[in-house]
Amino acid sequence: MAAVSDEPKASFRLSMLIYDTRYRSFTIQFVVLCLVMAGAGWLIDNLLRNLSALGRGVDFGFLTSRSGYDISQTLVEYTNDSTHARAWLIGLLNTLLVAFLGCVAATILGIFAGVLRLSKNWLVARIMTVYVEVFRNVPLLLWILMIYAIFTDVLPAPNAFRGENPEATMSLFGTAAFTNRYTAVPWVSFTNSAGWLDLGVVWISLDLTLIVGAIVGGFLTNRFLIKRAATIQEATGKRPATWWQSILALFGPIIVVFLALGADFEVPELKGFNFVGGLQVSNSLVALWLALTLYTASYIAEIVRAGINAINKGQSEAAFALGLRPGRTMNLVILPQALRVIIPPLISQYLNLTKNSSLAIAVGYLDVRGTLGGITLNQTGRGLEAMLLLMLTYLAISLTISAGMNIYNRSVKLKER
Repeated sequence: MAAVSDEPKASFRLSMLIYDTRYRSFTIQFVVLCLVMAGAGWLIDNLLRNLSALGRGVDFGFLTSRSGYDISQTLVEYTNDSTHARAWLIGLLNTLLVAFLGCVAATILGIFAGVLRLSKNWLVARIMTVYVEVFRNVPLLLWILMIYAIFTDVLPAPNAFRGENPEATMSLFGTAAFTNRYTAVPWVSFTNSAGWLDLGVVWISLDLTLIVGAIVGGFLTNRFLIKRAATIQEATGKRPATWWQSILALFGPIIVVFLALGADFEVPELKGFNFVGGLQVSNSLVALWLALTLYTASYIAEIVRAGINAINKGQSEAAFALGLRPGRTMNLVILPQALRVIIPPLISQYLNLTKNSSLAIAVGYLDVRGTLGGITLNQTGRGLEAMLLLMLTYLAISLTISAGMNIYNRSVKLKER
């Protein structure tokens, strides 16, 4: 009886790159990639030749020269004697600040408005509809300018809080002052501050590092406690009480850090013609944040509404049959499933909000567009270099947001077994 042997595999031949469908797609992709790289190389070489003919070259040395201009709202130390690279960093941090605050606030407001648009209460649903349609159909720049104009024209000047019978009084039980230039709010100061860590261009606040470390450490510890309780419950059928451990893990480290740094609660006080102490937030930042939040939340509301409508009504009917109330049904059944539909378009809204923050220049809030792409560009005359760095900055921010949200999107999608 003859033994059946496997047929010998055909050896690879160069002609297979063209005639074999298994390799033809790789050949086409490689050729296209080479053509694209050649075209990009030709454009860059042409640009450099033209600049050289004009007596100009690509030089980023301007980043180490003195900036010579002030920035009113800063998160780290900065003076007009700092370098343009330092001003670029300040602008970047200001962009990240308003983008982060805007994304958080817009998400909360958008989910709230999107759920209420589906309310059975006719008045509530119509109010949310009016909000969505009004904010979506008016350009964002107009909202920024309008909110800033309201702050400037309606709110009193800081000196209006002076005297025995002042024209204006402080709000929030006498702890905050809303003026036409800034908002003075209470803030925490540290008598035993750990200082700053100088890394050249970047300075790192050791106080902030300790606080963030305590928050992250407490969050991770709490997750470990919850997973451990779930494991014990699966093994024994009884879930141990972890509420006191969670409270200790979440709040214990941050309390210890605040006590070690000597935290003190500062309330702003009027001295002369301005408030001192506490934290002064410029109205340009508040106006930009409010406008970005209200505008983007109107789009997120529609995304949330569409995501909820994409869930089969049988899901909510089954939850009601089990005795769940409408609120619990929305939080435990509908929204977790709707996230799979909501997250992808939500990423685009986060990216749009971040890029729309470049409109801050309209109200004088110096973000990365106002510093690197504005004053620094005008002072140094390095338009190509400044625009290139600005584009790379926004590209890096956008790719980081996309990567983080895509990781979360993969974590909530359906898992096949």
